[in-house]
Amino acid sequence: MGSLDGKTALVTGGSRGIGAAIAQDTANPLGARCVEAHDRTRRPREPRGGWNRERPCRMTTRRRFIAQAVALLPGAAAAAAAAPLTGCSAPADGSAASIGDFLEDAVPDGTGLTVLAVRRGAMVYCRGTGLADRESGIGAGSGTVYDIGSITKQFTAAAVLRLEEDGALSTGDPLRAFVDGLPAEKRGITLHQLLTHTAGLVDTLGGDYAPLGREEMLEAVARSELRSDPGAKYHYSNAGYSVLAAVIEKATGAGFEEYLAESLFAPAQMERTGYVLPRWDPLQIAVEYDSDGAAQGRPNDRPWAVDGPYWNLRGNGGLLSTATDMYRWHRALASGAVLTRAAKRKLFAPHVPEGGGSYYGYGWVVEGGDGRTTVWHNGGNGRSYAEFSRHLDDDLAVFWASNRATAAGEWDVAELGLTQAVTERLRAAS
Repeated sequence: MGSLDGKTALVTGGSRGIGAAIAQDTANPLGARCVEAHDRTRRPREPRGGWNRERPCRMTTRRRFIAQAVALLPGAAAAAAAAPLTGCSAPADGSAASIGDFLEDAVPDGTGLTVLAVRRGAMVYCRGTGLADRESGIGAGSGTVYDIGSITKQFTAAAVLRLEEDGALSTGDPLRAFVDGLPAEKRGITLHQLLTHTAGLVDTLGGDYAPLGREEMLEAVARSELRSDPGAKYHYSNAGYSVLAAVIEKATGAGFEEYLAESLFAPAQMERTGYVLPRWDPLQIAVEYDSDGAAQGRPNDRPWAVDGPYWNLRGNGGLLSTATDMYRWHRALASGAVLTRAAKRKLFAPHVPEGGGSYYGYGWVVEGGDGRTTVWHNGGNGRSYAEFSRHLDDDLAVFWASNRATAAGEWDVAELGLTQAVTERLRAAS
């Protein structure tokens, strides 16, 4: 589910100027290097929640797959993909010191947290604070793996748009083209309505870790009551994004994560993002902590199927990633390595109003004000919490994730204003 607290302080107003900003979001290269240091929240907000092991570059199966995918990119995108990642462990300018000083004061004891700040395609700051695993004394760092919650939705949406580019489907297609046995009132639901939370579906069908298969999930959706007629109103729906993940599987014949890895993660050089496919060192995955500070294990220690989370979570949340991979994702979106300009216009378009001046695009919240456009999302699971914000007009990006979202009666990381404060420090040094 994924919402920024106090987000209207970041950017307020309507959709004015958003189209121009989206058109500008094409210039930055992407890169990678070998060594790196459910309550899936949206609206309404619900409870949510430096160790950097260097390893030699070796041509793993996934690395070979990524190299092959990069080789198929068009010239500019391929050249961008070959560019190295720099600056993650060494702040680049004075704004880094300002960000570091702010975080030292703002981040409470008891949480492990990693922050990424990007300006004009370059990493300005990428560091961790606190502990990713208290019991083992492992610090949070740029390579720490976190559950990114509902930030997952932007990858699901991007995958749908990749399939549209390839002619495998259209966002205007009705759900009946992919799912049999739907009642009459749901047959005309379109993929666009699922992407924009206007299909009228319920938010969730059950707990994140309930052992629910794909077809069982689709049957449950078919039986569920609509909250409104399709296309009539905005109702945030995690179930809708699980349905989209099922559509991706049916359209491709591949598993959901498998398709993301091939169509998005490989071209973006994202080796540390996924459900089960990445070769993470288990100690790099952050241990999560509840509001009392009790360890709750790592996110992939929870009850999952062999190929990832069950279908109350798959497609709408639960992806694991790192700050450096989210940097690669930001640069891949900017460079055109994963989506065309036309697809990005749809991804970031202010399709439907959410209320309060914000709009929902495809897997992104879209806001405009003061001549600037911001696209963002957040997510949490009651333990971990993450935010990702891209400022299209001035080419800034901020990502951060924490392995403890709250301390009972003391603090809530979503209330600290981290995204806004880091963004302000990036702009001040521009």
